Amino acid sequence: MSSMDLEKLKMTGAGRAIAVLTSGGDAQGMNAAVRAVTRMGIYVGAKVYLIYEGYQGLVDGGDNIKLAHWHSVTNIIQQGGTVIGSARCKAFTTREGRLAAAFNLVKKGITNLCVCGGDGSLTGANIFRNEWSSLLEELVQKGRITDTLAKQHDHLNIVGLVGSIDNDFCGTDMTIGIIDAIMTTAQSHQRTFVLEVMGRHCGYLALVSALASGADWLFIPEAPPQEGWEDRMCARLEGGSRLNIVIVAEGAIDINGKPISSTYIKDLVVKRLGYDTRVTVLGHVQRGGTPSAFDRILSSKLGVEAVVALLEASPDTPACVIGLSGNHAVRLPLMECVEMTKLVQTAMNEKRFNETIKLRGGSFENNWNIYKLLAFQRPAQSASNFSLAILNVGAPAPGMNAAVRSAVRIALAHGHKVYAVQDGYQGLANGTVYEMEWHKVAGWTGQGGSLLGTKRTLPNKNMEKIVETIAKYNISALLVIGGFEAYEGVLQLFEARSRYDELCIPMCVIPATISNNVPGTDFSLGADTAVNAAMEGCDKIKQSATGTKRRVFVVETMGGYCGYLATSTGIAVGADAAYIYEEPINIHDLKTNVEHLAEKMKKDIQRGLVLRNEKCHENYTTDFIHRLYSSEGKGIFDCRVNVLGHLQQGGAPSPFDRNFGTKLGVRAIQWISERLTENYRQGRVFANSPDTACVLGLNRKVISFMPVTELKAVTDFEHRMPKVQWWFNLRPMLKMLAKYQTSFCEYVPGEIEHVTRPINSRQTNT
Repeated sequence: MSSMDLEKLKMTGAGRAIAVLTSGGDAQGMNAAVRAVTRMGIYVGAKVYLIYEGYQGLVDGGDNIKLAHWHSVTNIIQQGGTVIGSARCKAFTTREGRLAAAFNLVKKGITNLCVCGGDGSLTGANIFRNEWSSLLEELVQKGRITDTLAKQHDHLNIVGLVGSIDNDFCGTDMTIGIIDAIMTTAQSHQRTFVLEVMGRHCGYLALVSALASGADWLFIPEAPPQEGWEDRMCARLEGGSRLNIVIVAEGAIDINGKPISSTYIKDLVVKRLGYDTRVTVLGHVQRGGTPSAFDRILSSKLGVEAVVALLEASPDTPACVIGLSGNHAVRLPLMECVEMTKLVQTAMNEKRFNETIKLRGGSFENNWNIYKLLAFQRPAQSASNFSLAILNVGAPAPGMNAAVRSAVRIALAHGHKVYAVQDGYQGLANGTVYEMEWHKVAGWTGQGGSLLGTKRTLPNKNMEKIVETIAKYNISALLVIGGFEAYEGVLQLFEARSRYDELCIPMCVIPATISNNVPGTDFSLGADTAVNAAMEGCDKIKQSATGTKRRVFVVETMGGYCGYLATSTGIAVGADAAYIYEEPINIHDLKTNVEHLAEKMKKDIQRGLVLRNEKCHENYTTDFIHRLYSSEGKGIFDCRVNVLGHLQQGGAPSPFDRNFGTKLGVRAIQWISERLTENYRQGRVFANSPDTACVLGLNRKVISFMPVTELKAVTDFEHRMPKVQWWFNLRPMLKMLAKYQTSFCEYVPGEIEHVTRPINSRQTNT
């Protein structure tokens, strides 16, 4: 699809009426979606209505359907749950109920409906859409509306919003927090914890929780354990560490379809092993709390796209669901989504469990395969011919330790000898190298910082010594986990291959930096944790002004020259502006922003928030902007300044970074092992081609290995970042949601993606 013209969009939106409702469970991020739909709708000239209490409010009408204003959704982005309510509604499942709902919409002139909810809610919306014409005919026959009114509203457009088509990393924060608390308080005892998480029909939450915590055993509905699982689980726990974690989805079953309860597992462990065993049922605590940055940004993207999709819809356009493919919004035909959900349930009912896992999608299947690899692998009995070294380079980034843990264990399972290098390339030069063992990385997944130690030093300063260390330990491959220096360092090592045969070995970079400035990937390890830390800081800063006089906060974020952190945090907290290096600012821009905030403060908004990336401008420093705002806002608002600093680097990694690091560590070792085998000749490894020195990245939703030599051409080395960055397209959305007049010509509407059954998904379960 071509990019979107704002004026054209406003012409389409003028006179239209859009309603938004939330239904089913109160998933994290719903308020961000409601806010984005409301503001985008108003921005393009449409009337936007909020429907309170879900479908029940639609059926009851009256005050449950209220016209929204820009400020109706102010300050809700950080709230959990849904501020407009989400009641279950039996009445809407009947034709009589849907007739009442149609009457209430037509009375308000609403023919565009955005539904935030799960499969049941979206299926109900599609039934409503299909019946629309006959419902209006019945209302005319009963004399409740005129024939003219029916003709004016002759079709209903429906767009659905769900969390994510891949369910990647959403909503697991509370689960992980509880597991962390258990692990830190129980390490000194021989103790087993059985955690029951939500998931009657889907084991997604249990699966990502198990990955993020390094759980010893996992029960999910899609993969029932074979007969005799009790013996195997107890043998595993008996040979494990002092702390054992078993995670069970509430819908877990055995191979015969019999439920497996957390209580049964506890009693089994106590009886067989005599371990002190505790059960924790997490239940609805997982839905509580503040939505993560990921959920807020995702919901904002999808909410904006939902409005664009509604405005573009015609009577012939099939109802769609807005989902996420990688980091891009896509439109998925609603009925295909519903059909796929039915296929999953049918496969479950018929005990075709391998097919069930495939039907859940590539992400679910990948998570399951990686969990099995890590949970059930053990060090190989026979050694391979290869030794590899793992090092961290650059500033510490949350998720580094998760990547090291999974890489070490998979490498040992392959039979490789694994060396850890302390303090990056400097440590490699100094020979601070020690051999890693299986149990040395136990418990690393949830730890922040870099347990290996890390430095920014580049190899060029110590190339001779690095080569000596590689030769001394007979190192066959390098896995470098770190930021821009990690990538630049491997590029230097590659370019030195012509001088040193010892450097003709496979080298892989896992990008890990809070700045998200490594070329070859959309996301770097640590960036999600950093955005969450900055977001939480800004939430508290905003909250500090509650009940005080009008105040604007100028907040400085890290990120070097890369504006990812400032932009993402800005969207997640609903900032008024985010100044970054990639979008040059001048005094006119600053003046416009001050005037905008002054107008805002004269009305009913008490707070303003402006973010500034640390290197956005040489002269317009944080102090300068603070002084400018203070001076120009005199008599209207006062101004405060906050520098978030290293707060953004510390803390335990987020669920996203734990799982991402775990996956990348596995994929890196699999790639290295393949390259080692391919390039092993006459008793040694000789890897000299460009595709043997790569950055492991996530592009859209595809894991890729990009040669560092290819990335050189797309890198701005002076400012240490890629020349083109995908997230820059989020900038217009940030401005629009803050009510700035901005060009939408860069906005690319979501493409239609079809939900297809995986090839070869139907196979006999083993």
